[in-house]
Amino acid sequence: MLVSIHPPKNETFDLAAHTNTDPKGVVRSVDVYTVRPWGLYMARPTPGRAQFHYIECWLLPALDLRATVFHFNPGHERDQDFYLDVGRYTPGPDSWRSEDHYLDLVVRTGVAVTVDDVDELLTAVRHGLLTPETGEHAIRTAVATVDALAGHDYDLHRWLAGTGIDLTWRGPPR
Repeated sequence: MLVSIHPPKNETFDLAAHTNTDPKGVVRSVDVYTVRPWGLYMARPTPGRAQFHYIECWLLPALDLRATVFHFNPGHERDQDFYLDVGRYTPGPDSWRSEDHYLDLVVRTGVAVTVDDVDELLTAVRHGLLTPETGEHAIRTAVATVDALAGHDYDLHRWLAGTGIDLTWRGPPR
């Protein structure tokens, strides 16, 4: 399989301006930011996206994970409850930063978790976009996450509650 190569995706979460700058430099307005000892919650609309109209996510620096709930548009629903990105999530007093490390985990509560984009991670390491150490850390993070989820019947909330992390979700505005 031929994998197109792209550098790690970086985002900025500006708490003061209530904006989120995506990997392409597009600045989007954020409805809610909430900072907790374990992470940062963000909720915002996704204008112009055919697949979904709203996202909510938690950046979890200690776990090197971003947990996202997509609110899909009719006809674009996916069989998933949570989408986990493996990466580096760096808190700051006024803004947070993220660097995606390619690996994604799709969680279906009570059913399974799948790991996606291993080919992208290996291609990025091979082409020097990530160091071998960062690539290895991403794999270790994904494996530890799969193991933890499997040990908690693929229930993200149950696993995280055992670590002192209580994720809450608002849903899109009505």
